[in-house]
Amino acid sequence: MTSPDDSAPDSGPDSASDPGPDSASHSADDGQESTFADRVYRSPAGIAGGVLLLAVGAWLGIDAMIRGEGRTPWLALAGLLFAVPVVIAFTVRPAVYAGADRLLVRNPFRTITLPWASVDGLRAGYTSEVLAAGAKYQLWAIPVSLRQRKRAARRQTRSAAEDPFSRTSAHVAVDTGEDRRAPSDVAIGDLREMAELNAARDGAQGAPEVRWAVEVIAPAVAGAVLLVIMLVSV
Repeated sequence: MTSPDDSAPDSGPDSASDPGPDSASHSADDGQESTFADRVYRSPAGIAGGVLLLAVGAWLGIDAMIRGEGRTPWLALAGLLFAVPVVIAFTVRPAVYAGADRLLVRNPFRTITLPWASVDGLRAGYTSEVLAAGAKYQLWAIPVSLRQRKRAARRQTRSAAEDPFSRTSAHVAVDTGEDRRAPSDVAIGDLREMAELNAARDGAQGAPEVRWAVEVIAPAVAGAVLLVIMLVSV
């Protein structure tokens, strides 16, 4: 899960002069836009696993189509046509894009666009979820790891025991500034903060929009139908 860092503009030699009200307003707008720059959250482990599965599947499928006899090449083709879109849908495709006006959630078979004003809340229990307009949408790109959460809790407990001045925060280390929460909890916390800050923006108004990923569903269904036909006709 990644998010771009915002960089502050370098101050020039004339920065001490009075820029005037118009320049000050323009600078404030620029600062606000840079603060709310797009953030992208993805699962590196999921992407790596998906690429590995695709490589193995392509190797076996192409080998079967080249060297196979009888119906084997057609079965391999149908299997690849079905398996490749499904693997991509669950591993490479999921992503969460957080911008100044909206949250875009790309799940395996759906793409959900949520203006910040429509977001009622975000939470990470056993899965990461966003609540909007009475509906619940899972964030596939931000998986929850109970192991990482337990490890973070142990670090927090250890740091609190070793801190004689009781300055230890439940989230941030006092000495290093490192966030001690699990990665999924950090991501949900960032998104929750963006929702609170951006909900009042003019461009953040509107209702949720849900679009089915036809580009993934169509080839997977075609491959499944072809595979069933080939197996039944054997």
